Amino acid sequence: MPGSAPDDDLPRRPGRVHIAARQRGVDLTALGSLALHLPHVAASLAVVFVLSYALGHLSNLPWPLLSGCWVLSGALIFHRPCERILARWLFGLRYPTPEEDRRLRPVWREVAARAGVDGNAYQLWIEESDEINAMAAAGHIVGVTRHSLRTLTPAQLGGVLAHELGHHTRGHAWASLLSLWYALPARLAWRLLLRLATRLGRLPTGAAAVLIGTAGAVLVALATATYGLIFLPLATPYLVAAVSRRSELRADEHAAGLGFAPQLMAVLHQEREREVAATAPGLAFAKDGTIARLLDSHPDVHTRLHHLQAHLESRR
Repeated sequence: MPGSAPDDDLPRRPGRVHIAARQRGVDLTALGSLALHLPHVAASLAVVFVLSYALGHLSNLPWPLLSGCWVLSGALIFHRPCERILARWLFGLRYPTPEEDRRLRPVWREVAARAGVDGNAYQLWIEESDEINAMAAAGHIVGVTRHSLRTLTPAQLGGVLAHELGHHTRGHAWASLLSLWYALPARLAWRLLLRLATRLGRLPTGAAAVLIGTAGAVLVALATATYGLIFLPLATPYLVAAVSRRSELRADEHAAGLGFAPQLMAVLHQEREREVAATAPGLAFAKDGTIARLLDSHPDVHTRLHHLQAHLESRR
């Protein structure tokens, strides 16, 4: 097969590329993720506005300043010290040991150079996990599991890292984290409301009936005024999952474009065998249920292999 190489060697790619400090773009899946979270962001803005207004009166601080600080806080995910905090405390990552760095760094530099990106612009991290996995987050975080680093060949590891670099260069990583951050106040407020709703049973019957009736009337009024669009967030988890699955295929496409399609397919074959071995026969139906598939953020292995094989055949 043209462009193939032994599994223990990194495949070669002829030609020269322009090396940039970083290639951070935005593709349709990243834009789709941001657009789907706009209702949550608007709700978060309302929550922050109310809290800022209340705190402003209590502390004599200008409430626009408090709201503005929250609006600008999203830029912190591109700040290196803040990224290190996220990597350690949110994602549970650690720095590579000297031995791990000697194995990981050359592969990453080759992948980054092949993509035309300065590999030093990103931070490499290790996840303590016995699974084959990796992650891309924030503006510069690239993490790989300890098991992946120990068991994969350099070429297979290159395919996994090329996939994660695709998430960075196509904007998936920062768009996902920004969406999560700016939707957080609305999510916390919703959880608080649900917790308060569970206490309605402790109220007198008359008071509970009044509250339920008022909430129902408000809901009907909002549904009428928005032509039912108020219920759109109920479908958001399914739409976000669909966009996330598409972004995974786009990242696979990025890795394949760098010449790592066969190596990435080999990793996916290993993952499929592990899943089959780990899944009990009685749980197969529950795991592959329709709702579970619709909410899964990753496409199934068969779909990813199909797209990678189609990429290989198109280059013959």
